[in-house]
Amino acid sequence: MQTRFLAIGELTETPATAVVIDVMRAFTTAAWAFAQGAERIVLAESLDGALELKARHPGWIALKDGPPAPGFDAVNSPGRIRDTDLTGRTVVQKTTAGTVGALAVRGAELVLCASFVVAGATARALHGRPDVTFVVTGEDGRAEEDLACARYIAHRATGATPDPAPHLRRAAESTAAAELAQGVREGVHPDDVRLCLELDRFDFTMAAAPEDGLMVLRPYGEDGR
Repeated sequence: MQTRFLAIGELTETPATAVVIDVMRAFTTAAWAFAQGAERIVLAESLDGALELKARHPGWIALKDGPPAPGFDAVNSPGRIRDTDLTGRTVVQKTTAGTVGALAVRGAELVLCASFVVAGATARALHGRPDVTFVVTGEDGRAEEDLACARYIAHRATGATPDPAPHLRRAAESTAAAELAQGVREGVHPDDVRLCLELDRFDFTMAAAPEDGLMVLRPYGEDGR
């Protein structure tokens, strides 16, 4: 398997297979939303776009980075979303990096959105794919936690069994982890960093694809659904 690790701004063409990485916290929060029963997650282009979708569909749950804000129902925090019953609900998610990365590769044949909590399932979904582009969303492609997760998934996708400890340690020592732990970022739960570092917490990965003009994220199992 040939792999590339690119920042969002380094994408010059649409890859066939893209894995969009956002460990802290978009695609950890998304995984928890599915675990709490969400049917699908609509990836919004902008905050205004998220609010417009919410206005057209009052039953949808709108989620954003940072502190609570008028019109939004939740914030981008796995610690906060894990206690929310989302059974059968549609979530609209807009974040600074993760959703932007997924929208940037919307034309790919397969777009997987990943973090450590779905690393193993993501690696299995990549089996047999000859060319994979990992989109490292945080800090213009320099986020240590996203690079660590991307490298781990890429290695594991070859059929190897890499030691996760160095990768998790690299993520735990990242700038993002420090900012979350110190409360520099808003809308944080005290358990967020720990939850973002729970390797293989869930037995599914997540695939994004166009649906009715929207980019929609859904659980994606080994059976391709």
